Amino acid sequence: MKMTRSQLYRRIEQAEPGEIAKLEMQIAVCPWRQSYHIQPVTGLLNDPNGFSYYNGYYHLFYQWFPLGTEHGMKYWYHTRSRNLVDWENIGIAIEPGGRYDSHGAYSGSAVEKDGRLNMIYTGNTRDENWIRHPYQCLAVMDEENVVTKYEQPVIREVPSGYTEHFRDPKVWQRGDAYYCVIGAQRTDKTGCTVLYRSVDLKQWQFLGEINTRYPALGYMWECPDYIELDGQGVLIFSPQGIQAEEDLYQNIYQSGYLMGPPLNLETRAFAHGDFQELDRGFDFYAPQTMLSPDGRRILVAWMGLPDLAYPTDNSGWAHCITIPRQLSIQDNKLIQQPVAEMEQLRREKQGISAKVRLDDECKAVAHFHGITYELECEIQLKGAERIGIEFRASATEKTVIQYNRLQHKLILDRSQSGAALSEANGTIRQCTLKADVIQLRMFVDSSSVELFVNNGQEVFTSRIFPSCDSTDIRFFAYGGRAEFSAVKWDY
Repeated sequence: MKMTRSQLYRRIEQAEPGEIAKLEMQIAVCPWRQSYHIQPVTGLLNDPNGFSYYNGYYHLFYQWFPLGTEHGMKYWYHTRSRNLVDWENIGIAIEPGGRYDSHGAYSGSAVEKDGRLNMIYTGNTRDENWIRHPYQCLAVMDEENVVTKYEQPVIREVPSGYTEHFRDPKVWQRGDAYYCVIGAQRTDKTGCTVLYRSVDLKQWQFLGEINTRYPALGYMWECPDYIELDGQGVLIFSPQGIQAEEDLYQNIYQSGYLMGPPLNLETRAFAHGDFQELDRGFDFYAPQTMLSPDGRRILVAWMGLPDLAYPTDNSGWAHCITIPRQLSIQDNKLIQQPVAEMEQLRREKQGISAKVRLDDECKAVAHFHGITYELECEIQLKGAERIGIEFRASATEKTVIQYNRLQHKLILDRSQSGAALSEANGTIRQCTLKADVIQLRMFVDSSSVELFVNNGQEVFTSRIFPSCDSTDIRFFAYGGRAEFSAVKWDY
């Protein structure tokens, strides 16, 4: 049963007696709780926020509604790690309910200044007519993880020409100044990104809109993030309202990027190429990046999408965060690869290895099975028309990644992955790929798979909800021969 508006916009201290305990009991028996992914203690997780490095830790905050799996009153929940793989829950960082965030502390970012972590976020408010009034707010965290809100908004007004859909500030430092991009909707109901500048994080100057060649790419650009990498400027954002085109834009909302020579911060000119999707899978949204102490650009994202139902909803929780990925650029394309720290989760150094030659058959291999693991596989096409892997499989369930050599298509099929999702969530995702050798690196958890293809040329991120006894891994080659070389590490 859906919550009423008044139920959705309660703070955690307004929970009914026993309400949180009931959620915790449901969660405790859920078979799809993740093993190594960030997930909410109760309720709903969505956008990653404030991804940063401060005081010896990687800090990651996320949007959190603690009292259910719908989008209600949002908090910033705080988790941190020394190594990007072992995460410690700290608890609530930003609590909504003030004058300028009365209906939620929405998404934002963080930057260190004067020995403290400064978090810029959108304060969501609604008036008596339920009209939204967004404010860009500031909160500061000290070395003891104590957060103090700045009393006044640092950006109070929405500039002329834009609607109340004006949110998700992402801040970075350039020399002695700070810059900020904000996702916006023009009054003609088209999406864009605007740019601000500040010298102290408190007084911000509106510079104007980033000039792209997309005057009407969807109706709203959420969660913008501007970075510079390998001499290129990259504007990452999540546009809403793009129509599907063949294999492209198949999800309800998209996440992608524009790339070109660095953005001119004075004129806001950005000479970029075509919009490119970041992920080919079903469940990837609102990515955010940070710069690590050793200079790597690292990305995480919400492994889910707005406005869709998931099987864990009935168990009192929803969604998780992707594993961290290191970004690089190759042939004018962003490449995503798992951070090297993920190898620390391997239970055994060498892993279990196998070499398999198949000819028009599907075969299970001894000791290749499991629920949470990393799997690397190189497949040499020796004439086979279709090759791939069935995983989290049993007699009745399987998730399939396959390559069709004749069509040059890489396909992820979750139509038999377990608990069914609605038609809007989708069952097939695919992309064009031309290769004689397919390299797959898979990170499988209790209810997800993250699949990196040919060293990050393509990535598929997806939730799956199989039974606990669906643990088989099977290799197949049809219409000819193929050779498989695989290594598996349990997590």
